[in-house]
Amino acid sequence: MASEKKRWLPLEANPDVMNQFIWGLGVPEGEVEFNDVYGLEEELLEMVPKPVLAVLFLFPYSSDSDSEAEAERVADPKLIPVDENKAQINKVYFLKQTVGNACGTIGVLHALGNATSQIKLVEESFLDRFFKTTANLNPFESASACQRASVLEKDKEMEDAHSFAATAGDTEAASEVDEHYICFTCIDGELYELDGVKSKPVSHGPSSPDNLLQEGGFGGNGVLACNGDEQGSSKKKIDAAKVIKAMINMTPDSLNFNVMALSKKT
Repeated sequence: MASEKKRWLPLEANPDVMNQFIWGLGVPEGEVEFNDVYGLEEELLEMVPKPVLAVLFLFPYSSDSDSEAEAERVADPKLIPVDENKAQINKVYFLKQTVGNACGTIGVLHALGNATSQIKLVEESFLDRFFKTTANLNPFESASACQRASVLEKDKEMEDAHSFAATAGDTEAASEVDEHYICFTCIDGELYELDGVKSKPVSHGPSSPDNLLQEGGFGGNGVLACNGDEQGSSKKKIDAAKVIKAMINMTPDSLNFNVMALSKKT
């Protein structure tokens, strides 16, 4: 949710809307799909189709509450912002948000952009071209000068696709909303939080594809982690459900939350 002049209509938190959106932009229907996460209890998480490649989280948002929450979160020594001067810049696909109400699309691009090794995009489709064009652009410049964000902001094809998706939901799209999308994904054995209004990604610590969504669990089974990082450690894995629960607890009186998982079709 950016404050710049250009604004899009918000995307409804609806897997059907999201699926039609990504399938129309170059994701084959047989590759991946978004699914509702009906709750964060273990039995409900077990219902989500596996493997999970990314998690989208919609939550109440305002500039004031975000500043307070961010101050608390930055003070937590377990949270590690990615340093743009280190190698992480090359392994995390991150995109700043410079268009109002575009957080849903930014979340989708974060989910797909960090899973391109596991998703076979239609060649020369919008997403195929977009990720190839922006792969080597630095995402950590100021928002006004961010080349990667600028490519998205100026792209008419994406703007039209977003507009169509925003009007395809079950509810009428409002021009002003108080909710915001972020994405969680596992990259090289770490759980990352990707939020287009933040200056950079945040690492929540060790994770794995098996533990990306599901609460709890340990490594050490020798399966491959995201992007080829092999797990062999007995370290406690961090999962998106745990982080999301903590964020929900910061605004316990609100019901405006939604969780969707991007699952690989097998």
